[in-house]
Amino acid sequence: MSVSDEEYDNPGFENDLESKTIASNIATGEVEKPKLGQEDNGTTSPDSDQKDGKVENVDEESGQSRDTWDNPIEFLLSCISMSVGLGNVWSLVPYILVLLFVGRPLYYLEMCLGQFSRYSQIKIWYMAPIFKGVGYGAVLATCCLVSYYVGLMAITTYYFIVSFSKVLPWDVCDSEVYKNETINYCNITDIDGKLSELYYYNKAFPQIDTLEDGLGSLHWKLSLCLIFSWVLIFLALFKGIKSSGKVAYFTAIFPYVVLFILLIRGVTLPGAWNGIKYFLEPQWDALKEPKVFYAAVEQCFFSLGTGFGPIIMFSSFNPFHKNVYKDALIISVLDTCTSLLAGITVFSVMGYLNHTYGFDIADIQGGPGLAFILYPQAIAQFGWAPQLFAVLFFLMLFTLGLGTAGSLTGGVITIICDQFSTWKRWLVTLVVCISGCLIGLMYVTEGGMLMLDLIDHYGAGFIVYVMVMLECAGISYVYGLSNFCNDIEFMVGRRVGIYWRICWGIILPGFLLANLLYYLISEPEFKSGPNPYPKIATTFGWLLTALAAGLIPAWGIHAVATRKAKTWKEKLIESTKPTQLWGPQEPKLRREWLEFRAQKDANEKRKKFLIF
Repeated sequence: MSVSDEEYDNPGFENDLESKTIASNIATGEVEKPKLGQEDNGTTSPDSDQKDGKVENVDEESGQSRDTWDNPIEFLLSCISMSVGLGNVWSLVPYILVLLFVGRPLYYLEMCLGQFSRYSQIKIWYMAPIFKGVGYGAVLATCCLVSYYVGLMAITTYYFIVSFSKVLPWDVCDSEVYKNETINYCNITDIDGKLSELYYYNKAFPQIDTLEDGLGSLHWKLSLCLIFSWVLIFLALFKGIKSSGKVAYFTAIFPYVVLFILLIRGVTLPGAWNGIKYFLEPQWDALKEPKVFYAAVEQCFFSLGTGFGPIIMFSSFNPFHKNVYKDALIISVLDTCTSLLAGITVFSVMGYLNHTYGFDIADIQGGPGLAFILYPQAIAQFGWAPQLFAVLFFLMLFTLGLGTAGSLTGGVITIICDQFSTWKRWLVTLVVCISGCLIGLMYVTEGGMLMLDLIDHYGAGFIVYVMVMLECAGISYVYGLSNFCNDIEFMVGRRVGIYWRICWGIILPGFLLANLLYYLISEPEFKSGPNPYPKIATTFGWLLTALAAGLIPAWGIHAVATRKAKTWKEKLIESTKPTQLWGPQEPKLRREWLEFRAQKDANEKRKKFLIF
């Protein structure tokens, strides 16, 4: 049974009698001052964990201690499995800049936020209850993302199965399949370069061009693949981190084995170096285009998994004093290296297709078309064992999908279990997976890809952009950047460097706001392919966005209305202050934290006194 915010309406440590007593004792010298950490400037890795990591946070609402990882490696591999993928990086320089000043700082922020609070995405806003709607909006974006992500896993599963055929099915022209009323495509002279496209649109995933007449019929083979994908997700998550942590050993490591195999094969193909040169050659003109940076930020969110909740959730299961800086550095660097390796692998194949069929590399786009049309077409032309490379390629894609979809789903499950601590986790996992499977059936219909683009545009990308911007603003300007940095210093034993402070306080909220304004001003008519969406579809999309946006003021009003102050002004002020459920809940650890905060406040007062 959960406890509402009203029962802990006191604005936390600021009015806490214990913290006032501690502050008074520090001022009079009756309490020994805790040692302050050393400076961490964000460029060198801190020392190893300096404190005993065995302290566990007690959930005040359930009276139970929170689970911790069986092994620190499982936490790292789970984050890698979620954050490191094969997202297509088409503008290398903007992506690296965004990763350095947006992705890496945001990743470290969410790691620290989850580990310090020991909460998932909703309850972290005990630090500023008026922002609780930001957490719910991010959960909605996560649900939208994972719903279509598993749909893509279903298509991947289908391709994986048919890759065991004696001859790859997209390398053979079946005249009974590839024809319409007027054309038999197998009679076209240059059909070899289009066989994979014909197979995708006519056999694997027949599609309609518009949603004017609805979603069309359901593909039963893809439906079975969708059910299979959700069954595996359930098996990976039903025991929480005790099961998902073990699965991460495979989902984080195996894709790299396949990636290196494909990389070696790719760079040996004729024309490969033309594609690699195109990828690595800086496109300086792209730095003048705001839309390139908007796309780079969006790609950064999807690649690292920031803004969607899994990073906060994973970190919440860490020991309190774990040195997460090293993990954040490892994962952000690894993501960059993986993006480079994946880019070289993909563009080597694009160079080969350009050499063989004359495809213009500049016209090639990322997305499902690359995974299910262009890359399979290239694999079919491999001189030896194309089936082996096809099996490895689609198994790698499925493994990456399982890691990401499992992490996103696990974040939603953890939020539910945190809110309703008496519910059985396996039952919550079962209900969530069944619900996700039923919703995901719309993505394996003839109009499934159109729905995927629609949900991706309105329900995931735009929403998470707004939520991340508000998350940074809530931490930096409402809870207070100095307060947050003090919390991190207490947790890891080192001061937060100027690099992190500038990124969190200035660059992140400012850059994201500028990009968002550009998006709102210059957004063209949304369409998938040549046809615009019907009005009812775009209306649904905007309603989805409005629902996420409406959660913010709705929960903000609720937070203000439920404060126990007398006037509305006082209620508003109190709704921006942390409740007593914010911060370490284990008694000894909480007292140490309050002493540390009191000492910091006393030092700040002394500095101001000396200045004046």
